[in-house]
Amino acid sequence: MWTAAWLHGSAAADDVLDALQPWGLRHEIVAADDEAAEALELPMDGESPATPVQLLGSLRRCGTVGARLVIPVAGDVRGLGGKSEFASAALRAGEAALLTGTRFGVVPRVVADQVLRWTVFALGTAPVLEHVGLGEAEHELSEALRTSAGTLQSLEVARGRPGVRQELRDRLAKLPELEWPAGMPQRALRVLQRASEVDTILALAAEDEPGGALSSSAASQRADALRPLDTAVRTARRAAVNEAARAFSDHADQH
Repeated sequence: MWTAAWLHGSAAADDVLDALQPWGLRHEIVAADDEAAEALELPMDGESPATPVQLLGSLRRCGTVGARLVIPVAGDVRGLGGKSEFASAALRAGEAALLTGTRFGVVPRVVADQVLRWTVFALGTAPVLEHVGLGEAEHELSEALRTSAGTLQSLEVARGRPGVRQELRDRLAKLPELEWPAGMPQRALRVLQRASEVDTILALAAEDEPGGALSSSAASQRADALRPLDTAVRTARRAAVNEAARAFSDHADQH
């Protein structure tokens, strides 16, 4: 979102750099292959890394118009465009960005405490991205939450955790305070915040009760109940981020 906002005049470069801080105090940029290194003027992985400022300049020079978020997991690799080094790295990381207007993708990876390395990959062809509207994503999230809640209640997930509501509030309070670009679409922001809340519920529900151990069958039932909710959270996040990036591009075009 910040990249799209900067590319289209809704944010300054310093704003983009500040927005990275919750995820790491230092961000390194490297290229995974010769094509990405040459086109974007970036060092290869293993060489002295570039900075985010250098990457922003490279993005503008190579004609980037925005970015699209992908959040792959085993069994759901939508947006990765088939087998490739990029797809493998994105699947390991569980997240990546496709630089729209180019044939490059970027994968983040934590390499040390407070150090995040962004690796740029050249893509043979730009992956075909599934479009999911915000309304559809929001509805799917609500439905998955309703269905999963009933199943988890029948499995007595909160049994033995009388303070589960307070625990949930405490975890939500610890989520990082994020900054958003000026002009951030409010509906996209609402969906993102809702997805973060549900993701926190997911993390709590996935844990065993203190002092107890789930049987293998109970653990399997719980995983089955949580899977649709996890999918809905990822779909909602993708839809919200990608809609915001599109909105910044459209806003620039109208002016």
